[in-house]
Amino acid sequence: MRLAVFTNQFPGRTSTFFARDMRALIEAGLEVDVFAIYPSEPRLWTYVPDILSESVLGRERVHHLTLARGLRSLNPWRLLQTPRFLRDTALIGSAAARFGPVVLAKSLYAAMLAWTWARDFGRQYDHVMAYWGNFPGTCAFLFHRLLGREIPFSLWLHAQIDLYETPVFLSEKLLYADKIVTICEFNRRYIATHYSAIYERIESKIHVNYRGLDLREFPYEANHRCVRRVLAVGRLSPEKGYDNLLRAVARLLGQGIEVELEFVGDGPERRSLVELADHLRIAHAVTFRGWLTFEDVRRAMLGAAVLAQPSSIEGLPTAVEEAMALGTPVVGSNVGGIPELLDQGRCGALVPPGDVGALTDALRALLTNPGLRLCYAERARQRAEVMLDLWTNGARLADQLRSTPARAA
Repeated sequence: MRLAVFTNQFPGRTSTFFARDMRALIEAGLEVDVFAIYPSEPRLWTYVPDILSESVLGRERVHHLTLARGLRSLNPWRLLQTPRFLRDTALIGSAAARFGPVVLAKSLYAAMLAWTWARDFGRQYDHVMAYWGNFPGTCAFLFHRLLGREIPFSLWLHAQIDLYETPVFLSEKLLYADKIVTICEFNRRYIATHYSAIYERIESKIHVNYRGLDLREFPYEANHRCVRRVLAVGRLSPEKGYDNLLRAVARLLGQGIEVELEFVGDGPERRSLVELADHLRIAHAVTFRGWLTFEDVRRAMLGAAVLAQPSSIEGLPTAVEEAMALGTPVVGSNVGGIPELLDQGRCGALVPPGDVGALTDALRALLTNPGLRLCYAERARQRAEVMLDLWTNGARLADQLRSTPARAA
């Protein structure tokens, strides 16, 4: 089966989990082509892990489009001969406009990409899948509609950017999809609650498939760590709760506990976090390392005593998955899919989001108790082996995609 996969940005600095998912589908026997919404940035290939090297997915099978080329493809005469595409785009544009001009512009850009890619590649695929429900979902939806062929359409939903935050035209895409894949049971419940009016019509199409890890890349190592180091890995954005993590570290230092905090990642909150560290007078104990390659992130995790994930909103954090496999104990917020990963607190510490006191207490307990760290590490690794095996999860998803019946376009 040849699969067209639509995603936001590939290559990208945070494309590790996408690369793993694609490799798992390829390993399960699917032929994959990737259509990336963002323009190509060749320098970002360095952040793509070896698991999806060029020998696995040839770079000619990763498709990008410049704005200029896309605009040149919009032949007015051919557009007028495709009234369904114009009608679909108008409906999507109307839905997107409610979220503001930026979302509207991105949605119309996705429509332009769909038009050009359907013209250039539309006869080559047996199945169309949107890896995200937002702009890639819009692009894949329109691409599929333009094909006019009886092949399945699948929608893969993740978390904030495509399910919780700006769900443009999502009800319509959910109803249209033949298969809906999501990454945690929390998301299934979220859909049931927020799309209750249509849930009975889509419930049978929803499948939970956890993202996986090639556990051979993640050697379990509970010892030889810096016992005072707390690590945070992710985009430096407000929902990650890193300001509360800084406040918790300040409290620990004020209590005489040796601790150092290391951030891996970058984003819009970096400047304010640096300023907050200065304000709290803990800048000497905080390091901002920026974006790192997969190998360097893994090395940072193997050197840390604790991984902190104090988010206010979250799906299934890749950093928590990787820490579980490597033997790095986790303190995470009791939100989204984090409790599922940590087995409701059996495999790591759960704290209420935004509760600096609870976060401080959980970090103190782990930093000062080697036995507790080891207990969490061992349980988390065992759970990762059962729940997060990339090849098992990928084969299951590939079977689900193959079994999706053809439909009227």
